[in-house]
Amino acid sequence: MIATTLMSLSMAAAAAAGDSDDGADAAGRIRTQLVAQNDVTISSEVAAKIARLPLKEGDAFAKGDLLVAFDCGLYQAQQRKAEATAAAAARELAVTRKLAGLRSVGELEAAQAEARAKEAAADAAYMRTTVGKCSIRAPFAGRVAKREAAPFEYVAAGKPLLEILDTGALEVKLIVPSRWLAGLKPGARFTVHVDDLDRDYPAQVVRIGARIDPVSQTVNLSGRIDGAPAELLPGMSGWASFPNQR
Repeated sequence: MIATTLMSLSMAAAAAAGDSDDGADAAGRIRTQLVAQNDVTISSEVAAKIARLPLKEGDAFAKGDLLVAFDCGLYQAQQRKAEATAAAAARELAVTRKLAGLRSVGELEAAQAEARAKEAAADAAYMRTTVGKCSIRAPFAGRVAKREAAPFEYVAAGKPLLEILDTGALEVKLIVPSRWLAGLKPGARFTVHVDDLDRDYPAQVVRIGARIDPVSQTVNLSGRIDGAPAELLPGMSGWASFPNQR
């Protein structure tokens, strides 16, 4: 997604720059776009029916909020069975060890009991992990960009359910002339004019790309607008202006 954004920025900058071959327009501005730092597609890790899918497109959520809950009655029953089997195997192992201490059973029987106990414990751990995947909680605060499933729908493992965006951590993506690198370092200040809102925002450079394009002599740059204003959304675009850069 970021690669697509940078490609679109490069094309937009070239169109706006006219005769310039490094992406800057006549006023020295650079075309830019706001991108979510975290843009995640939530997928099912289990095959089950969706019991709850409380959020719709555009809804906001906090970190830790429930995004999806599955009907996992079958998996929970399998977990109880596996845990009961593991408990029985553990008791059998304890008895076998006592008998082995009295030389009432051989080493082979003791080794087999230990193997059964380990296998049963592993099965129980697997089912606990599976049941733990029956609900999905938000890894960060943000908003729902797209919903690809519905409540009561049966989904297979790997089925995409939601696309979520971290709207509180937007980055400014742009492509600048490589000759600017002498005066641009992380922390350098610049101004972003957001076309969608017709407003200017102060920003700073947070990262500079690791490679210069040998054809266009440009480099990728990432910035961040001060204060994370709530009105800004991923996909908004505009122009970045750097003092003393032309």
